Amino acid sequence: SGYPLNSVGYFESNIKSRFFIPKDEAVKANRRTAIKTGGALASLVALGIVTAQQAHAAGRPGFEARTLQDALRAVGGVPAPSNQIRVTSPDIAENGALVPVGVSSTLPGVTELFILVEHNPFPLLAAFTLAPGTEPDVQIRIRMGQSSNIVAVVRSNGQLFSATKSTRVTLGGCGA
Repeated sequence: SGYPLNSVGYFESNIKSRFFIPKDEAVKANRRTAIKTGGALASLVALGIVTAQQAHAAGRPGFEARTLQDALRAVGGVPAPSNQIRVTSPDIAENGALVPVGVSSTLPGVTELFILVEHNPFPLLAAFTLAPGTEPDVQIRIRMGQSSNIVAVVRSNGQLFSATKSTRVTLGGCGA
């Protein structure tokens, strides 16, 4: 009862100011701050306090894309395959509503990291801007509507690279 409940009200305005770090300030953020910020936002989304639509309010391109090709175009184009990127996820996920995914890279100069799921209604699920010196290693939980390829895209020294891992889902998690 003291909280405005409209779609652009209290939660969205506070999320933008508390949890999204503008690019110019991201350089100043240390690894611990980045981890706490990402964890806080992921917790809010997982608990249902923040909707996916509100999380998209960060204004990053690609989250509205309906196909993998459109999402890749929005993040910068078609990436080159790389064996220096590691995607970890279960081979079989019993529940698509909660699939653990990890992405790490040994490429030098990583500034951005994207996680996409090929057959999801909105393939681009996460975008991370990394401060210089930050180890490119993220762990999140995602929703998958059906069995699909999980694609990790990394921007390293201005170029895009990717790795893919297939995950089979036995119970869909995107309302499909």
